[in-house]
Amino acid sequence: MPVETLSVETLRWRNGKLELIDQRRLPLEFEYVACEDAAQTAAAIRDMVVRGAPAIGCTAAYGVALAALSHAHEARPAFDAALESAFQVLAASRPTAVNLFWAIDRMRQCHAQNRTVSTRTEAEALLALAQQIHSDDIDICRAIGTHGAPLIPDGARVMTHCNAGALATAGHGTALGVIRSARDAGKRISVIANETRPYLQGARLTAWEMVQENIPVTLVTDNMAGYLMQQGRVDVIVVGADRIALNGDAANKIGTYTVAVLAERHRIPFYVAAPLSTIDIGIADGGAIPIEERDASEVTGYRGVRWAPQGVNVANPAFDVTPAALITAIITEKGVLSRPDARQIRALFKN
Repeated sequence: MPVETLSVETLRWRNGKLELIDQRRLPLEFEYVACEDAAQTAAAIRDMVVRGAPAIGCTAAYGVALAALSHAHEARPAFDAALESAFQVLAASRPTAVNLFWAIDRMRQCHAQNRTVSTRTEAEALLALAQQIHSDDIDICRAIGTHGAPLIPDGARVMTHCNAGALATAGHGTALGVIRSARDAGKRISVIANETRPYLQGARLTAWEMVQENIPVTLVTDNMAGYLMQQGRVDVIVVGADRIALNGDAANKIGTYTVAVLAERHRIPFYVAAPLSTIDIGIADGGAIPIEERDASEVTGYRGVRWAPQGVNVANPAFDVTPAALITAIITEKGVLSRPDARQIRALFKN
């Protein structure tokens, strides 16, 4: 089926299974992968069938629900043991995106509150919560878009790095959600998508999403970003985040820090769009954010084609941390934090 005939529904619950767009295959192929248990769900997260912090959180919640439903016929001790195993295998899938742990914590709380009911009733409650997390994420992304759209001037050329669109969330997106909302408000917006080495999320996913929605998009390699800024061809930068520390330091896909440094040099606004579930108030600053190191094969080649010599040493950190001092504002579902700091971020969690 041609991809252009399909809408972006990153994850969906169908016939007792979790179905995920296989983002490894985009943009050349479009297909869903079905997950039937927590182990399959964790593997889908780890292998990047699904990626993007909010989408990972939603997926993990469904992974817990799958474990609960498949063991709902068992006695309470066996049911509890199966859930604990699910919590652990899902938590071990990827380390940086805090939405994963936020979603697992919410499912743990639901589990704790339902220990006195039947296992079947609890399984249904866990599924209902996963579906609520899924639905809420779409609403949250739309709220982020509403708050962020006024920051995007009419006619703006917006650079983004990696994919923080519908494919990275339950729908609409964070950074791309801001762009979509600006477009929907009648603004003439065009996008510059950095390809995002080594996994090419910008080239494969962001560019694909923009083409689907007829939003003008120009694909560039990561090392072209500074040149475009120097030439006055970038008006604003909007990126997502996988974890934000209490002081406003933000972890995002590797290369984001470089873009932020270049943005400061060229006096271009640099915005981070993310839900509150991406903010980890238990971490004082970005130095404590765990950075995932991925397989060397992602750097030495791609999809079976190797271009680096055998025996070469490889570093492959999947994320970097942009200091709060380089961030013009963080855009959340509760509003915009200009020049973010710990005081502003704490205030978000008081209501």
